[in-house]
Amino acid sequence: MIGSPNAITLELLNQSRASVFRISDVAMITGETNRSRLVQRLRYGVSKGYLVSPCNGIYAKKDFSIEELACKLYVPSYISLETVLQNAGVIFQYSSEITMVSYLSRTVGISDKYIRYRKIKNEIIIDMRGINRGEVNMATPERAFLDTLYLNSHYHFDNPSILDKYAIENLLSVYNSPTLAKRAHNILSYV
Repeated sequence: MIGSPNAITLELLNQSRASVFRISDVAMITGETNRSRLVQRLRYGVSKGYLVSPCNGIYAKKDFSIEELACKLYVPSYISLETVLQNAGVIFQYSSEITMVSYLSRTVGISDKYIRYRKIKNEIIIDMRGINRGEVNMATPERAFLDTLYLNSHYHFDNPSILDKYAIENLLSVYNSPTLAKRAHNILSYV
């Protein structure tokens, strides 16, 4: 590969499946260990319009995935709760907000999107059962159901009948909560 270090860095990022990068991600992709050089190259990409910087310390392709950004802002985190339940048809209330489970509670606005992080115990976050991993970490509907019930014991689920009861039973050990198990069994016994 022949070209300036800036061009090489941008080409490597362009070839990546990822659309959002922390500086540590760029270091892994390029092999560059000098942080100030990496920042200079990324800023060059932003100044030339090849990259955007949606928030401090994060760089992205122009057509980046907001869901991928949400997963990279605070690590560990994964998409769950209303976002997953709405997409699966378990709840009918519409919200454009991306709901996440993480080690902190916070709402972040990026452009015209809002990302809401809900804090859950660390031992629950690090147990990856029921989470599809990749550039975007996303809970299965069953994991999102249990996350929601764990965080809000009085939550109303419009259509819990589409959930896999066997998968829920297998995921209950993630939470180590007899109270949660009882709530889940009560809701699922009516479907």
